Amino acid sequence: MNILLTGFEPFDKEAINPSWEAVRALDGWRCEGAVVHARRISCVFGAALRELDPAIDELRPVLAIGVGQAGGRSEITPERVAINMDDGRICDNAGCQPIDVPVVAGAPAAYFSTLPIKAMVRALREAGIPASVSNSAGTFVCNHLFFGLMHRIAMRPAPGLRGGFIHIPYLPEQAVRFPGMPSMALETVTTGLRIAVATALAVHDDVRETGGQIS
Repeated sequence: MNILLTGFEPFDKEAINPSWEAVRALDGWRCEGAVVHARRISCVFGAALRELDPAIDELRPVLAIGVGQAGGRSEITPERVAINMDDGRICDNAGCQPIDVPVVAGAPAAYFSTLPIKAMVRALREAGIPASVSNSAGTFVCNHLFFGLMHRIAMRPAPGLRGGFIHIPYLPEQAVRFPGMPSMALETVTTGLRIAVATALAVHDDVRETGGQIS
C-alpha cells in the first residue's frame, strides 16, 4: 500500500515551508505495511491540482493527505471541510490572486474530509502534542488543494482511497521574526504526522475489515 503526503513550496516571502520540511522527512517511512511518498506542490492556484493528479495516478494510494502551513496556529489541526472557493488575501507564487472564484465550477459547495480527524486529534493529544480539529482551511492554495483532492475522490472513486488535509504551525526559525507568534519544532511536527498517519491507517484498516463506516 502507498500513502501520499504533499507539502507546499515556500510562499509569501518565506525561505522555507514547514509543510514540505516535515513531509519530506517522512518520505520512505513504512507504517503498518504502507509506504509514505512525499510530493512537493507549487503554491499556485490551478498548478497545485495539476501536480496532485499524476501523483495519485502513479501511486494509487490508500491515503492522500495534504499538509500546509498555518502561521498563527499553535496546534496541529486536521481540517474538517474544504469549500469550493478561491479567495486570495495575497497573490500565489505565480502572481495570481483570485477573488471569489470557485475551485471547480459547478462542483458542490463543500466536501468533508474522509480522515478520522477526531481520532487523530485524540491520538496526538495523548502523545502530548497540541492538536485540535479545524473547521476552516481558509481560501488560499491549501483549501484549493484540499477541495481538489476531495472532488477527485468523489468524482473518480478509487478503491479504499481516503483523503484530507492537515495544517501545521510555523517552525521556530520562522516565528522568531514575529514576536509572540506560536511555533512548533520540526521534530514535534514530524512525530505528530506519524501519529496522524498511523491513526488514519489503523481506522482505515478497521473499516475495510468490518465493512463499517467512519463517523
